Amino acid sequence: MFEQIKERIFKELGLQERESGTYYGEWALIEGKDVIESYSPINGKLLGKVTKATEEEYETVVVNALAAYKEWTQIPAPKRGLIIKEVGKELEKYKEILGLLVTLEGGKTISEGQGEIQEAIDIADFAVGLSRQLYGVTIASEREDHRMYEQWLPLGVIGEITSFNFPVAVWSWNAFIAAVVGNVIIWKPSSKTPLCAVATSHIINTVLSRYNLKPIFYVVSGDGSFLGDKISQDPRIPLVSFTGSTVTGKKTGEHVARRFGKSILELGGNNAAIVSQHTVDMKMALKGVAFGAMATAGQRCTSTRRLILQEDIYDHFLEKLKGIYDNISVGNPLDPKILVGPLIDETAVQAYERAIQKAKEEGGKLISGGERVYPTDCEKGTYVRPTIIEAHKDMSIVQEETFAPILYVIKYKDLEDAIDIHNAVPQGLSSAIFSNNLQEVTYFLSQKGSDCGIANVNTGTAGAEIGGAFGGEKETGGGRESGSDAWKGYARRQTVTINYGNDVPLSQGVEFTI
Repeated sequence: MFEQIKERIFKELGLQERESGTYYGEWALIEGKDVIESYSPINGKLLGKVTKATEEEYETVVVNALAAYKEWTQIPAPKRGLIIKEVGKELEKYKEILGLLVTLEGGKTISEGQGEIQEAIDIADFAVGLSRQLYGVTIASEREDHRMYEQWLPLGVIGEITSFNFPVAVWSWNAFIAAVVGNVIIWKPSSKTPLCAVATSHIINTVLSRYNLKPIFYVVSGDGSFLGDKISQDPRIPLVSFTGSTVTGKKTGEHVARRFGKSILELGGNNAAIVSQHTVDMKMALKGVAFGAMATAGQRCTSTRRLILQEDIYDHFLEKLKGIYDNISVGNPLDPKILVGPLIDETAVQAYERAIQKAKEEGGKLISGGERVYPTDCEKGTYVRPTIIEAHKDMSIVQEETFAPILYVIKYKDLEDAIDIHNAVPQGLSSAIFSNNLQEVTYFLSQKGSDCGIANVNTGTAGAEIGGAFGGEKETGGGRESGSDAWKGYARRQTVTINYGNDVPLSQGVEFTI
């Protein structure tokens, strides 16, 4: 089945066993180039090879992107929106096959792979409406015969560095919004999912050619230590959007800040769900926690990593949750019955194993899972059993984000205690509370409550709607992407003053006669 699907994907998407990883208006030549080898986490088999961008090719990409920006930014925003609408329609044509590539290369289940592409289609639709709503504000001037207002102008060429876990959707959150604002995008995809980026770029750039426009979506593939540093240190790129680890994000942010650039950082998430004794529907809470912890094999930045459970319901809830974990299906994500697929690679498996060992050494108790899984049809894949560990708030491992399906369960007495536990980690992305008590919910959503960028009530931490601004606080980076007014991150604010009178009043009451 794997080989048949691979053959179909390569045929319908026009992919070859060896692809160029650099697009600067045309695809760079592949002869004599170093390559990234892309292996499927499903079975460890080689999917294909993508060439790495050379320094000269990177330079060509930037120069061509700057030239394209001069043309693209002159197109009225509503017309830019219509072009992005066509990009969304083009993705819709390839939704099934591109989603299957996400499954093969990223290890997501079929439904998650399809959902990834649908999210890109949805954000294109959102961008169309946004293109007519790039509003400024009118400001009352204290001077007679003066008018003041704000306007938002595009920045130029945007650098976008993405992670493997959402190889298409998160790129689109940034790229489509930045594009309708008037920017051009250079995409540096994860070296773990380069084929997804190449295939997506093949599809979307055909739309620009129909309008006889220069491309606005460019691609450079390669090592983060080279290309990531090039992008973050390049003064011609005023904004860098980075999705990835806190360690690398901190380095990226420092490089950008040194040259007074702007950055959008979407980094680690150590997300917690509080389950109160005042939760009326325990089944709903169980579903929200289990999905939040196990979806995408725990490889979402919004995955539930900590369950903060009230002591009166602790034993009963944990027993029910263990039953779900013990019976969950782990295996080949091409099988529609499978709910948990593989981790991305061996490095992720090793991190999973180290975290469990450290938790045990710190006094954690293994409740469910904790071992590697070897499905019969894909023994060389990177599968692990979703894991529950009873923990306490002082364990150092609980402070860390392990990108794997490990859920630490911590007991609490009252809500103030729960919030203290919840906020006592350096990350601040997504949070949740399951409670039908109005006082508890209001407290959780108050200044005294969740310190995260996303707060959920009676729904899990994992996932987010495109209409809201996505991002977090503390070591999560503070950036915002996707909906609401996150578009302002890809623009520069300009305050405009117009004097339509016959005199020039001076500030601070200064008198000056000529």
